[in-house]
Amino acid sequence: MSEQMLLYFMLGTAGVFVAIIIAYFFIRKKMMTKETMYVASLVEGTKESSFSMEIFYQKFYVFCTRIPAIRRYTLKIRRRVEIVNLEDEYLTRKQVAQVMFKAMLVIIPLTIVIIMMTKSDTLLMSTLLLFEIFFIESIISGMVDKIDNKILREQINFFAEIRHAYHEFNMVEEAIYEVAQNDEMEVSRQAEKIHEVLISDDPETELEKYYDIAPNSFLKEFAGVSYLTKEFGDRKDKDGASLYLKNLNNITQEMQIEILKRDKLDYVFQSLSMISAIPILFIDVVKNWAVGQFAFTAQFYNGTLGFYMQVALIIVTFLCYMLTRKLKDNGSVNTSANMENPWQEKLYKKKWAKKFVDYFIPKTGTKEYRKMTLLLKDSASPLKLEWFYINRLSVALIAFIVTLFILITAHKMAINYTYTEPTADYNLLGQMNESQEKKAIALTESDNVFLDKYKNDLDITEEELGKAIAKSEDYKGASEEELAKATTRIYDKLKVVQSSYLKWFELLIACVVCILGYYGPVWLLMFLKKMRQMEMENEVMQFQTIILMLMKIERVNVEMILEWLERYSNIFREPISKCVNNFESGAWEALEELKNDISFEQLIRIVESLQAAVEKIPIREAFDELDTERAYHQEKRKESNERLISRKSMIGKVVGFAPMVILFVGYLIVPLCVIGMTSMTSAFAEMTNMM
Repeated sequence: MSEQMLLYFMLGTAGVFVAIIIAYFFIRKKMMTKETMYVASLVEGTKESSFSMEIFYQKFYVFCTRIPAIRRYTLKIRRRVEIVNLEDEYLTRKQVAQVMFKAMLVIIPLTIVIIMMTKSDTLLMSTLLLFEIFFIESIISGMVDKIDNKILREQINFFAEIRHAYHEFNMVEEAIYEVAQNDEMEVSRQAEKIHEVLISDDPETELEKYYDIAPNSFLKEFAGVSYLTKEFGDRKDKDGASLYLKNLNNITQEMQIEILKRDKLDYVFQSLSMISAIPILFIDVVKNWAVGQFAFTAQFYNGTLGFYMQVALIIVTFLCYMLTRKLKDNGSVNTSANMENPWQEKLYKKKWAKKFVDYFIPKTGTKEYRKMTLLLKDSASPLKLEWFYINRLSVALIAFIVTLFILITAHKMAINYTYTEPTADYNLLGQMNESQEKKAIALTESDNVFLDKYKNDLDITEEELGKAIAKSEDYKGASEEELAKATTRIYDKLKVVQSSYLKWFELLIACVVCILGYYGPVWLLMFLKKMRQMEMENEVMQFQTIILMLMKIERVNVEMILEWLERYSNIFREPISKCVNNFESGAWEALEELKNDISFEQLIRIVESLQAAVEKIPIREAFDELDTERAYHQEKRKESNERLISRKSMIGKVVGFAPMVILFVGYLIVPLCVIGMTSMTSAFAEMTNMM
C-alpha cells in the first residue's frame, strides 16, 4: 500500500469517527426532549433483564404448588399471607415463594448432609429426616402465627385512629377511608376493602363476601357494626356517648383479651413442640453411651428388642408432637383448609375406590352415621364423611405395611447381629480389650461356618451339631467342656437364624396395628372435640359481647342476632345454623329446638332471653343485665381464659415431656436395670460354681 493510499485511509477513518461523534450528540439532544423523557419514564420499570428475582419468585411459586411433598406447606403459608395481601395475587405469590425459597435453602443442604452421614444406618437417617420435618413445620407455623398476631396488634391502633377520625368527620365511611390511607399498617388493606363495601351499590351482599375473606372475627364485627351504623345511623347511649364508638371499645377490649390469651399460650407452648420432638435426636446418643459404658447392654440395643423400642419411641414422639401442635393451634383463630378438590375426592371419583370405601361408610340414617357426622362437626373437621373414611382406610393400610416392614427388618437385624457380633463372655466388670475383641471376632467367624452349613437344616438336633463341631478343625483337641459350651452357643445362634422369619402371630400383630390405625383418626377427632369443649365458655362470652353491641341498635331483631351469632360461632355453629334455617317456620319453636340441642347452661340462658324478646319484651330489656354486668363478665372472661390456659398447659406438659421420659426411663434406665440384674445373677452363679 502506497503512502498516499494510507493517508486517504487514515483521513477517511477520522472522518467516520467525527461523524459518529456528531451523530451521537445530535441523537442525545433529541432524546432529552420532554416528550421522549415522558415516554422513557413510562417504559421504565416494565422491562426486565434476562434474570429477574421477581419473575423467579413467580415461577418458583408455581413450581412449589406442583410438587406434592411441599404443596401442603406452600398452600398453608398462602392461606395466611393472602389474608393480609387482600386480593393482591402477585404480592401473595411473591411473599409465599420467598418464604419457601428460604426454607428450601435450609432443607436441601441439611437433607443431603443427613443422607450422606447416615446412609449406612437407615433407622438413624429416617429419624433425623423426621426431626427435620418437625423442625421445618415448627418454623413455618411460627411464621404463620406471627402474621395473625401482627394484624391483631395493628387493629388496636387502627381502632384508636378510627375513633379520632370519627370524632372529626362524624361519618363511618369517611373515618374508615381517612385511616385506610396509612400505608404503614398492613391492616390498612382491610380498611380499604371495608370502605369499598360500605360505599358499594349493594353493601349487604358485598359485606357477606367480605366475611368469607376477613382474617379474624374482630374485623368481621367491625365491618358489620360499621355497616349497621351507616344504614341506621348512630345514636347516643344513656350516658350520652356514641353507640358506634362504644361498640368499637367493646371490640377493642375483646381483642386485648384475645392478644393476652395468645401471648400466654405462646409462652406456655413456645418450646413444648420441640421438646416433644428432640428425644429422637438422642436415641443413638443414649444407645452408644449405654453400650460404651456397659458392654452387657449391646445385645439389647443392637438386637430386635432395642430396635422395637426405637420404633416405639419414634411413633410416640410423632404422636406427642402432633397432639402438642393441635393443643396450641386450638388457641388461635381457625383458618379452614382448602378442600375444594383434595386427593381424597380424586380417589373417591374412581369407581373401584368408591365401591370399596362405600362398604365401610355407615348407611345414611343409622346410629353410626349420625355419630360420625356429629363427631366431624364437633371437632370442626373440614372433611366430608367419604374423605374421612378414605383417611381411615389409608392410615390402616399404611400402619399394616409399616408394621410388616418393621417386623421383617427386625428379623434381618437379628440374623445380621448373630453373624457380626463378636462372640465373647463379658459382664459388668468391664469391656473387651483389643486382643479380646480380635479373638471374639475370630470365634464369630468360626461359628458362622456352622451357621451357613446348617441354617437350612431345620431338623438338626443339638447332639448332631455337637458331633459335627467335634470333627471340625477349629475344635480339634478341645476338651469336653469346651465342646459342650461351643455346641450350646452355636445351637442357640442357629435357632435364632432359623426362627427369623415372619410368623403367624406377627401377622396377627400387624392386623391389630392395622385396626388401631383405622380407629386412630377417630380418636384424634375425639381429642380435638375435647379441646374445643374447653373453648365453649369463651365462645359464649363472645356471643354476649355481640349481643351487647347489637341490642341497642334500632331495627335489630332476634333473627338478625341469630345470624350474627351463626357468623361468629365455631363450636355451636351447627345448632345455631339449624335454628336460623327454621326461624321463619316458627320463631319460638326454632329457639326451643336450639335450647334442646345444646347443653351448655350459659348459652341456654341466652336462648331463653331471645325467646322472651320474640313475644314479650324488647331486645334491650331482655339483655339488660349484659350492660349492667359488663365489668363482671369481663373479669369472668379473663378468669375463664386463665383456667383454659392452665388446663392446656397441664395437658401440653404431660404430652410434650412424654417422649423424653420414655427415652430416659424406658430406653435407658429400665434396660440397664433389667439386663444388669440378669448379668449380675449370671456372674454370681458362675462364681458360685467355680467355688
